Amino acid sequence: MSVSTSVTARRMVAAALAAGALVGSASVSASAAEPRFERSHVAISRVQADAPGFDDRSARSLNAEWVELTNSGRRGVNLDGWTLSDREGNRYTFNHYRLAPRSTVRVHTGFGRDTNRDLYQDRRNEVWNNHADVATLRTERGRFVDSVSWGSRHDRDHGRDDNRGRDDHRGHGDDHRGHGDNHGH
Repeated sequence: MSVSTSVTARRMVAAALAAGALVGSASVSASAAEPRFERSHVAISRVQADAPGFDDRSARSLNAEWVELTNSGRRGVNLDGWTLSDREGNRYTFNHYRLAPRSTVRVHTGFGRDTNRDLYQDRRNEVWNNHADVATLRTERGRFVDSVSWGSRHDRDHGRDDNRGRDDHRGHGDDHRGHGDNHGH
């Protein structure tokens, strides 16, 4: 009887181990199937912080100050709720906007009519400091996507000079439509 008991006990232990392995592999498969945050193909591609000519707060001057975002992916990206902000905390929040695949949108500081290629912050004052600032892009949940820095403050703080566009540098790191502060532009 002891031989059959030990064989039965071994079979039960083997069956329990096999069942545990099955449950373990099922949980691994389930967690592997969960959606993960996909790295965005959207990045800040160019910045024009210093509008050509005088910074006189005219529509022409304000709209010549802009940040470009480019989607290099093969799928459109819903930017609804994403934010673009400066070092001082001024934020622009994208509202019901989808950036098409392999396309660019220019976000102007001043007033205008939004289109697929041009969006307007509807501000009466400059946002981007001509001499030193940081443009930061975040998702609707506040996840960092990209930032670009320029100027002497950036050079001192970060010590990097990866040029993108006009005098702008890559950095690391509440929507107030119609509200902007003049930062000595």
